[in-house]
Amino acid sequence: MRRYHHYYKANARKESLIQIREFVSAALKNLMLSDIENNQLVLAVDEICSNLIIHASQDNPNQIIELNIKDCNDELIFEITDYNNDSFDPNTNYQTPNLQKLINDKRKGGMGLMLVSRIMDSVEVRRERGYSLWRMTKKFLRNNP
Repeated sequence: MRRYHHYYKANARKESLIQIREFVSAALKNLMLSDIENNQLVLAVDEICSNLIIHASQDNPNQIIELNIKDCNDELIFEITDYNNDSFDPNTNYQTPNLQKLINDKRKGGMGLMLVSRIMDSVEVRRERGYSLWRMTKKFLRNNP
């Protein structure tokens, strides 16, 4: 059974998103994923990190987010920890957007969580005292050596 674990810690700054995307790409590099799969996973992680950095932490360099990527043979697990007590909780504060209304209103944004939920097989958010943990999984059928 193949198992890899990659860890990254970043300040909650918009500038950190470039390094986060690079970290995710590097962690996925040897997993023999298609370019489309790789780009989708980078996009999903980037979307959650962007939301946490911009909306929850408000681009505050004193806030931290941590990212763990685990390759557990037939699935990848992405865990993003946000230590901001005001973090967004989709379990209570989220409604799936009306795409037609977003288009009609020419609204920019608002589709990120829907996109993430379509890319990933599961998206869970657990709020604890002092932090929130976003756990996303993606299952793959791969021929493992």
